[in-house]
Amino acid sequence: MTRPTLRQRPPRTLVLVGLMGAGKTSIGRRLASRLGLPFVDADQEIERAAGCSIPEFFDRYGEPAFREGERRVIARLLDQPLQVLSTGGGAFMDAETRALVRQRAHSIWLRAELDLLVLRTARRGGRPLLKDGDPKETLRQLMELRHPYYAQADITVDSGDRPAEETVDRVIESLQDYLDNQPPARASAADEPAMETRPQPAAVES
Repeated sequence: MTRPTLRQRPPRTLVLVGLMGAGKTSIGRRLASRLGLPFVDADQEIERAAGCSIPEFFDRYGEPAFREGERRVIARLLDQPLQVLSTGGGAFMDAETRALVRQRAHSIWLRAELDLLVLRTARRGGRPLLKDGDPKETLRQLMELRHPYYAQADITVDSGDRPAEETVDRVIESLQDYLDNQPPARASAADEPAMETRPQPAAVES
């Protein structure tokens, strides 16, 4: 079977956003391999910079400190050469980060149904927000809170219960359609509007 490919090299870094369990890491790694680009996991970079795991960071310093560190790490990563970048579930909630992604990257929302997110997150621990209470209800609330922000991404692809390579196919096809409909050259970061300042709800765990 011939897999879809891009007809051109992406002009900007590809940033994957979405809830925990949406497949940002697994899809991101495969997408990067298919496009011949490096893959970077922002959460791993945050842990490397902090010298501890994200759950440990939350316990020691709290969420506001984590969000500030996350913002700085993502800004640094967006200054690096072309890559596929997976972000934590709460990163795109931050207005500064959204604006920076808009200026320097193409954003892709991996959207998944609630039951699938519950199934996937149950397979992996280390989720600070899911350690207390009913995980399904927590995820439902996160969907209500975060989906309007994720919907601001350039591209939306449904990450369903299918083989990961099929989801990568859909990402590549959607990305090609998006690039085909862009002007010949998007404005540089210096020419784009200033970062948005609209109020935002409190951010939550990645």
